[in-house]
Amino acid sequence: MKIGAQLYTVHPFTQTESDFDSTIKRVADIGYSYVQVSGIGPISPDKVRAICDKYGIKIIITHTRPDRVLNDTENVIKEHQVLGANYVGIGGLPEVYKDDLQGINKFIADYNPPAKKIFDAGMKFMYHNHQFEFLKYDGQLIIDRIAEGFQEDLLGFTIDTYWVQAGGGDPVFYLRKFAGRVDTIHFKDMSLLKVPGQYIHIQKNSEVLEGNLNWPEIFKACEDARVKYAFVEQDDEYMEDPFECLKVSYNNLIKQGYK
Repeated sequence: MKIGAQLYTVHPFTQTESDFDSTIKRVADIGYSYVQVSGIGPISPDKVRAICDKYGIKIIITHTRPDRVLNDTENVIKEHQVLGANYVGIGGLPEVYKDDLQGINKFIADYNPPAKKIFDAGMKFMYHNHQFEFLKYDGQLIIDRIAEGFQEDLLGFTIDTYWVQAGGGDPVFYLRKFAGRVDTIHFKDMSLLKVPGQYIHIQKNSEVLEGNLNWPEIFKACEDARVKYAFVEQDDEYMEDPFECLKVSYNNLIKQGYK
């Protein structure tokens, strides 16, 4: 399993070509060799690829707008060919499908054809979960309904360790359940933040191995599930310097033997 950076962590610093260049340099200087492109500004795929190539960074996967995957599939495929990325990812279920089981089934019906086109182009369509997918409709978790709605070779899952836990699920269980479909994963730890003066605590993202997730078992499950790439990510308002967060996670993972 190889370690990469999910660029959404630093997305405020990727909105122009010059900022993207300096950000990729900083990510490479930390030690990362792989990235997921997500949340960047209107920079052409050829420029994105050229900048990443300049710093020895390989693009593995994106988060692409779901409407483009659905309605502009051929151009999305061409852009990924330019980027050199073999995985076309979406960040979650579009709002229009979220209301009920009928919506989930419509998502499955709508996205099977583009998933097939992506597969035929030698790529794979990847779904990233949040906690929403751990709601139940008619006694079945949304994430399980989505999984059974696609052939395994047409839809993979970028399991997000934090959001599975936040939804009441077990990242280890879902890594093993979806073994063979989890080529990519988001490594994101969970800590508790005390609210001053109140008897409540807030779940927050934290650097990998700095929070409370069961990382020894997660690492074992990743090996069992044949995960290829783990992308470090943080995405909440409690994050301090996002580059320092990426560095802490990277150094912690290096100590575990990953790179």
